[in-house]
Amino acid sequence: MAIKVKSAPMKLKNLAASLMLAFGCASAHANVVDVGEPIPIYTEAQLIKLINQNKHLEQIKADNCQLVEDIVARATRISLPSYEYLYGDMLAWGVCVDQDVELGLYYIENAAHQGLPAALEKLGSYYSRGTLVQQDKERAIPYLREAAAMGNINARVHLAELLLRDYGSPLDYEDAYRWLYNSVTADKRMHKRISVLRQGLERRMPQNIIARAKKRDTFW
Repeated sequence: MAIKVKSAPMKLKNLAASLMLAFGCASAHANVVDVGEPIPIYTEAQLIKLINQNKHLEQIKADNCQLVEDIVARATRISLPSYEYLYGDMLAWGVCVDQDVELGLYYIENAAHQGLPAALEKLGSYYSRGTLVQQDKERAIPYLREAAAMGNINARVHLAELLLRDYGSPLDYEDAYRWLYNSVTADKRMHKRISVLRQGLERRMPQNIIARAKKRDTFW
């Protein structure tokens, strides 16, 4: 039995090669070989890590756009939030697909509604800066606040910056300060930025509120 199992694939390969040569498909076979081995689809953990590092579009291009069909299927048929976000960003910027900003934002919003922190932060950032959408800093705050509550450090920083520029409500100072106080980062620039923002909020907050914010735990 072992001999038969081993020999069957070789016969099939020889038959396939003969058929390809017979129908003039040698060049097509060469093209397939040039592409290399198929690239496996990303796991949820891998994709979320790429998204959090803002390397997801870069990775898609590095993979020669081989995974587009798989990405589209996971975004449109299964509605996985990380893949909706990825597909939305691809559409928004025309990476490996035809650019369609409106449809791209639709999928990013879907991912945000499912609670993906990166999608919430992205929408907040877009509205705050007027990227792809009409600028509306007040509209940005609920997205940034929700992402910040879920541990997204970029959202925490951006929210604090808006509050210090008198957008949003002073009622958000305590939460914004607490989130910054509990944020952990190895990035020295980000660490310094957080310190500056904390100092800015401290100048606007009573000492008892600052003390309370430091004592409260943050869960995400």
